[in-house]
Amino acid sequence: MEDRQAPGKALVVGGSIAGLSCAHSLIAAGWEVRVIEKSLSPPSSSPTGAGLSLDPQAREIVSSWLSDPTILHDSSLPLDIELLQFVDGKKDRKIVARDDNFNYRCFHWTDLHSLLYKALPPDTVLWDHHFLSLIIPENKASVRIKVKIPHTDEMKEFSGDLLIAADGSMSLIQRHFLPGHKLRYSGYSAWRGVYDFSEDISSDTIDSIRSAYPELGKCLYFDLVYGNHCVLFELINKRLNWIWYFDAQEPDIKASYLTNSEGRSVTMKVNQEMIEKMHTDAQRMWSSELAQLMRKTKEPFINVIYDSDPLPQLFWDNVVLVGDAAHPTTPHCSRSTNMAVLDAEVLGLCVKKWGAGNLGLALQEYQSIRYPVISRQVLHSRHAGRLKQGLPLQDNTAFNPKEASKEEAAGILHKSLPFFYKAPVSMDQ
Repeated sequence: MEDRQAPGKALVVGGSIAGLSCAHSLIAAGWEVRVIEKSLSPPSSSPTGAGLSLDPQAREIVSSWLSDPTILHDSSLPLDIELLQFVDGKKDRKIVARDDNFNYRCFHWTDLHSLLYKALPPDTVLWDHHFLSLIIPENKASVRIKVKIPHTDEMKEFSGDLLIAADGSMSLIQRHFLPGHKLRYSGYSAWRGVYDFSEDISSDTIDSIRSAYPELGKCLYFDLVYGNHCVLFELINKRLNWIWYFDAQEPDIKASYLTNSEGRSVTMKVNQEMIEKMHTDAQRMWSSELAQLMRKTKEPFINVIYDSDPLPQLFWDNVVLVGDAAHPTTPHCSRSTNMAVLDAEVLGLCVKKWGAGNLGLALQEYQSIRYPVISRQVLHSRHAGRLKQGLPLQDNTAFNPKEASKEEAAGILHKSLPFFYKAPVSMDQ
């Protein structure tokens, strides 16, 4: 099946984790790859994200792309435990659900991106290149894209056998084929922040937060209250990642939109007045330890949470969607990055199997393998978010963390996710 006459040439639009993952998988399949990325240079910090977690299957795949697989382990901390607790009266906590065999590992976005980028051949990524448009010739044997380099106003054109859209939930390439498709606002947004305590390891803030959350460093904590929930976990190099989800009307994105995240959200500009109000609200709602952590965090920001109903398809001719361009999702089941890594792996295996001469068959197989998985996982993540926020479900009931049965509570753990333990990477699985 594989055509070994000449390597295929792939163009990847988007140099975030999804795009770099595709570069690795296609290079492993013997293809030539060029990544087009609008950022000026490799990021030294994430403009729209912070902590993320990888499941065992995604970690195994990423490790296969690195010359030293141990570096992935050394760049992360374990999340052996998932713990959800109802916070009653700011101090009292009732365990809602707990999984002591969680087996995820957490990373800072920038750390994982850097590992993937540095493991690629030099000059794979073209920085400061803005995608403008695509053209598929009548014979559909190739695809051309036009890009612009803003600081020089130079226009360039690239051609390849395959175009991979890894440009996030607001994908221009997805919009080219599905101009009427819209994102769905979840009904809530999230304050996010990373508290760096590397120079303050014995402060009152850290002592108190470790006392209130004694399993930090190995536990993914969820604090649930009515209409809100908060996530807390520790990152490597003495950093604490927190996310506070709060119900809110959809903001005016045209006025407040800052940038497209890894795909699952957009990020609002915030001002000092908004931050001060957040601090006041946190003091009223959360424990004094968590509120103090939020107050001490520099440069918190707001993610506006979106997802999308499953798309009608994942490819057109020799153009294919991956990552959040293919499946914008809410973050409640740690799916965005994990799904992107699996997309890349399956795509690489399919094009290696069929070769550049049978690209249509390769993309059809990619879609057949991934579509059932991503559709179920996106919808499950949406459901989990509504449960944790206490939003009405289809039957007009709402999850009550204080009174939930053991069976009801188990439904919001990560392990209730379809394909939690392993997703197929071939038609044989």
